[in-house]
Amino acid sequence: MGELWLHRSRGRVKQMTEQLTIALAQITPVWFDRAATLEKVCASVAEAAANGAQLVAFGEACVPGYPFWLEYSKVTDFNSPFHKHFHAEYVNQAVCIEDGHLNGLCETARLHSISIYLGMIERPSDRGGKSLYASLVYIDKDGVIRSVHRKLMPTYDERLTWSTGDGNGLRTHRLGAFTVGGLNCWENWMPLARTSLYAQGEDLHVAVWPGSERNTRDITRYIALESRSYVASVSCLMRKHDLQKNLPGMDTIIENSPEFLANGGSCIAGPSGEWIVEPFCGEEKLVVAEIDHRKVREERQNFDAVGHYSRPDVLELKVDRRRQTTAEFRDD
Repeated sequence: MGELWLHRSRGRVKQMTEQLTIALAQITPVWFDRAATLEKVCASVAEAAANGAQLVAFGEACVPGYPFWLEYSKVTDFNSPFHKHFHAEYVNQAVCIEDGHLNGLCETARLHSISIYLGMIERPSDRGGKSLYASLVYIDKDGVIRSVHRKLMPTYDERLTWSTGDGNGLRTHRLGAFTVGGLNCWENWMPLARTSLYAQGEDLHVAVWPGSERNTRDITRYIALESRSYVASVSCLMRKHDLQKNLPGMDTIIENSPEFLANGGSCIAGPSGEWIVEPFCGEEKLVVAEIDHRKVREERQNFDAVGHYSRPDVLELKVDRRRQTTAEFRDD
């Protein structure tokens, strides 16, 4: 096993492995059930840790599931009672960090000493507690929430139920020899969002998706080639028979749905664009892989998007990471 030596003024002080073991948890959410889905997530975290993983990632909107009713209802009427009913329950089942909904997951991370990237629907109290955001939360191995990235721009019909996020969560985290960052679904197509992470030293990129190989197969390798980093795309799985039947109007959704609403497609590409794990579909599965930081450094010789191949004298990116808020209260 290759090793990286950290140096300080008094010489070699600590040994750190070049390798990192990561896990992709392609699971089926218990649709519209936050508590039950979080139980599945915790079980996958424990399984990943038992298999030696230091990081485990889950798909976009994993908790409490993706809003498939928007597409498969075939209803687009403004002020639709049908959509209002689904949205109200979706808000009810969303994650409010301030209410402690992730406390159990944080404790699971701490007990198993493993970091987590989780896609979730968040209803933050700092925005009134009733609007929803597709958020990507990073929990470190000590069980501490280090960042919550709210998706910058919901895609297409997602805008009927999700709000636009901000730049506060555009952050990276040290994980062994690696620096890890992540984005939600189609914001992985946003060049400047990607660049904001590259500029912070990202060399392991986590792209979370609601599911489907059509989303992951091309862009996973593309981002790897652009960034000369490892890229892990992780998706959820959802089949017609997984849809909860206890909501009014579900018969219409089920009738219009294909057999697979999300077929998975989780995968990992290396920094030269090669497949480490090819996209896998159609099943709930935990995949564990080892990645090697030396490969990143090898590929950066030719190209480094924010390093020797950049031209900051010509091109510059400015990122506003202030958390957006509607009101600022001063009581002193």
